[in-house]
Amino acid sequence: MSLYHILFLSFLVFSIGLFGVLSRRHVVGILIGIELMFNAANLAIVGIAWSMGVLTGQIIALFGIAITAAEVAVGLALFLLVERLTNTVYADKIDTMRG
Repeated sequence: MSLYHILFLSFLVFSIGLFGVLSRRHVVGILIGIELMFNAANLAIVGIAWSMGVLTGQIIALFGIAITAAEVAVGLALFLLVERLTNTVYADKIDTMRG
């Protein structure tokens, strides 16, 4: 598998995530799309580092995975808080943070 194939796969995954973010109304669907976009970026970083023969790309991707896990935890906590306050799970219905 060449670098071109890896970057094309990364572009495809990023495009699917972007489509998910732009087309979904449900907050969890939007978070899943963001997760896909982060994973596509990690795949591109690892692919480029692999093609150059260095291991720093894998280390950067591991940090990226840790940041993504923290982002998901904070995002889901905010989702639960907003759902509890506004009684809706749709992003276009949430206009304020007041309860």
